[in-house]
Amino acid sequence: MPQGSPRGTYLEVSESLRDKIRDGEITEALPSQSALVTEYGVSRSTVERALAVLKADGVIESVQGAGWFVTGTGDRRPLVERVTDLLRGEGVKVGDRFPTEKELCERFGASRTAVRSAIAQMEGQGLIGKGAGRGREVLMLPAGRETQTA
Repeated sequence: MPQGSPRGTYLEVSESLRDKIRDGEITEALPSQSALVTEYGVSRSTVERALAVLKADGVIESVQGAGWFVTGTGDRRPLVERVTDLLRGEGVKVGDRFPTEKELCERFGASRTAVRSAIAQMEGQGLIGKGAGRGREVLMLPAGRETQTA
């Protein structure tokens, strides 16, 4: 990003992001603040000011612990709820292999830390547990399913 006046740099970043949203380059989640700092070659405070402008205009919204999203897009439920929905899918039964941390990170665009927290909560509820190998398996189906036994 060319360095014009320091006062206007955040406006240039916000306009660039607004254009990317309008053109469909960003459709749901915005890149992390760290990625934006690198992409635009500006400080974190400049990125924060640019995001604040877009938020004030109603273009984006912040989701605690998840990042910035284009307003009106995506599933804002906690990650554990979205991962638990995998067990509500057609054909899922007790004893099935549960996806790895890496697979869940890719599928939900979440950090390994967030995925581990969701897995720990599901293990605490008795939904999943260690399988015969190194992976995890379905021990019980969540409420709302016909079969509840392990």
